[in-house]
Amino acid sequence: MVLVGFIVTILFLYQQKQHKQAQELVRLKEEYDQEVLKSQLEIQEITLKSIAQELHDNIGQVLSVVKLSLAVLPLAPEHPAHAPLQHIREVLNKAIYDLADLTKSLHTDRIAQIGLRESINFELETLKKTGLMEVQFEVLGAEYRLNEQKEVFIFRIFQELVNNILKHAKASRLMIRLDYSSEELFKLSARDNGIGFSLEEKKGSKSPLNGVGLKSMLNRSKLIGANLIFDSTPGNGTLVTMELPIDSDS
Repeated sequence: MVLVGFIVTILFLYQQKQHKQAQELVRLKEEYDQEVLKSQLEIQEITLKSIAQELHDNIGQVLSVVKLSLAVLPLAPEHPAHAPLQHIREVLNKAIYDLADLTKSLHTDRIAQIGLRESINFELETLKKTGLMEVQFEVLGAEYRLNEQKEVFIFRIFQELVNNILKHAKASRLMIRLDYSSEELFKLSARDNGIGFSLEEKKGSKSPLNGVGLKSMLNRSKLIGANLIFDSTPGNGTLVTMELPIDSDS
């Protein structure tokens, strides 16, 4: 009996040790995956920042030089080329302004500098100017700042949400809401009046929930400890909510 009890105890302790080792391996793998994901997203941000700088320093300067060159052409108003030249100047001005808006949108430092609310407002004002859809922006509660990485990631999630709506939703209205009313939970929501989709079919090849954009949003949400919630039915538009618990490091 003593021998049997001893063997059972040894087996029990061995199983416990194996279980703890398995749990430790899972934990280490999760930490490794998180670090890899964090590195990938950091590289993305560095790349976007470099692209923004290149656009500003190279293409932006070339367009400005062309604009100045056109401005000094001595063409009288009655000259046949005067009207076409004026149109070219207007198109060129628009290209310069659009390029400036694009570089601001890509540049991580600017997002950190002006904050999440103002960055989103700037993007939505740019979208309004296109006339593609009616845009509303609502802020609830008193704004507070999150840490820099979280604000950048939330802004990229917002950009991807809007991009998905423009590509898939066929919407005419978009409502973006930032909710600062709770000091324990920050919320960002995007509601459109588009065609919607079936959540049950979200794994289908044509679903907006199955693509690189969604993976990017989910990856960023996971890294900052946020939760993405999708609410949609065919013909009734889509509501996407991101909920971020606020901790002492936020």
